[in-house]
Amino acid sequence: MTALLEICVADAASLEAAIEGGADRIELCSALELGGLTPSPGLMRLAAQAPIPVYAMIRPRAGDFVFSAWEGEIMLADIEAVGGAGLAGVVLGASQPDGRLDEALLSRQRVHARGLGTTLHRAFDLVPDRPAALETAIALGFERILTSGGAAGASAGLDELVHLHRAARGRIGIMPGSGLTPANIAALLAALPVTEVHSSCSAEGEPWSADAIRLGFAVGARRQTQVEIVRSFRDAMASA
Repeated sequence: MTALLEICVADAASLEAAIEGGADRIELCSALELGGLTPSPGLMRLAAQAPIPVYAMIRPRAGDFVFSAWEGEIMLADIEAVGGAGLAGVVLGASQPDGRLDEALLSRQRVHARGLGTTLHRAFDLVPDRPAALETAIALGFERILTSGGAAGASAGLDELVHLHRAARGRIGIMPGSGLTPANIAALLAALPVTEVHSSCSAEGEPWSADAIRLGFAVGARRQTQVEIVRSFRDAMASA
């Protein structure tokens, strides 16, 4: 059975491309160049019309995942907005200053997200003890963990992903993500029998205008999900 393909998108064009290319689920965010932030209410309402499940990132700012009390309240309100928009789930993560999962905040978020699906995001990759964090995620009731195995990319973290998958023993999903492409996904799936994988299937798009960059309105290259890459990714998965 082919694994489920989740595509991470940050704009309407990428959402359309992911669906057309054959994505099974969407992770919706904004500012993908910053690792993904909470999407706007308007984008959430648009995504709610998608024929596949959509999970929204809950992350109020760039940087680390150590959140203040005020940021925690913002995140709870954003979870409410996701439910109000009619999306299927949320993508959550929060850290303590030493890198351990912020179990207290995550527990509050899970209660607030009752009725929604829940993914624990790559704050997991910063923990000092991944087996312990795995048990915490299971105890909190998360459906899955999005992880690269603590490496810069999932292919580099393959050995740790294998260990995590074995330790999970089917109690929680382990979803590899970061740096996965049509060129490397078959090799990963051949070594790791996971049921879902994560990618942006993106490529560099039209550049931002020089004036937008000069005035600080844009940073980095513009990347968008491409229909052809999604299709190629699915073909590579099927051949694994």
